[in-house]
Amino acid sequence: MSVKPLITTQNLTRTFITDAGEIQVLKDISLSINEREMVGIVGASGAGKSTLLHILGALDSPTSGRVFYGDQDIFSLRSNALAAFRNSAVGFVFQFHHLLPEFSAIENVMMPGLIARSSGDRGAKWPGYEEIRGKAENLLRDMGLGSRKTHRPGELSGGEQQRVAVARALILEPRVVLADEPTGNLDSATGAELFRIFLELNKDRGITFVIVTHNESLSNRCHRVFKMEDGRLIGNSMPG
Repeated sequence: MSVKPLITTQNLTRTFITDAGEIQVLKDISLSINEREMVGIVGASGAGKSTLLHILGALDSPTSGRVFYGDQDIFSLRSNALAAFRNSAVGFVFQFHHLLPEFSAIENVMMPGLIARSSGDRGAKWPGYEEIRGKAENLLRDMGLGSRKTHRPGELSGGEQQRVAVARALILEPRVVLADEPTGNLDSATGAELFRIFLELNKDRGITFVIVTHNESLSNRCHRVFKMEDGRLIGNSMPG
C-alpha cells in the first residue's frame, strides 16, 4: 500500500510582535506527515512546538509559508471555509481537557456535532440529535466510559476527563488528531493508558496523530519523532 502525505508544510514562519520587539517563534519549517502515521514533536519549552501544532490545525495562521492537506492549501481558504475545514478534518486534544463543566460527559462529546449541525456544516452527515448522541455513546463506550456518560467533568478523574476530550475530538471523524501535551497533566500510569488508546485508534481506525510531548518514553512509541530547537526543525528519527 502506497504511503500518501496527509500534511505538508513549506517554509513556515511565525512572528509575534511584542513590546520588546519581534519574536520569531517558527523559522522556515518544512515537513511532511503521512496518512495513518503517528508523529511525535519534542523539544525544550519555548522551542515552538505548540505554535507549530496550532498552525497545522488552523487555530493560528503562519506569518509566511504554506500548509497543505493533500493538495489543498488550507490558508488559501476563506475564513468560513477554513473554519468548516478545521471543525471537520481536525480533532484537538490539549493538556487541559477544556470540557464544559456544566455539561455531562456525553453532552461534551456531542458538542462539536451539534455545532456542526446547527451551522449547516456537514448537515447531511448529521441528520439528527439522536444520531449524534448514539455516536457519542459509542465513543464513550470505546473509551471505557459507558457507565460515566451522565457524569459532569467535576465527577470524573483526570484520566477520565482526558478520555472524554479524546472522544469529543473524534466525534466528527477527523483525518488527524493534534494533541498538545495530552499526558502532561496525568500521572505516568494514566498517561501510558491514554497513549495506548492513541495507538489503538491509529492502528484500528487509521487516524493520523501528531503529538507534542516532553515524555520521551511515549514519543519513542511513535512512528517518527521530529525535534525542534529555537523555532527550527533540527531533524526527525524513527524510534526503535
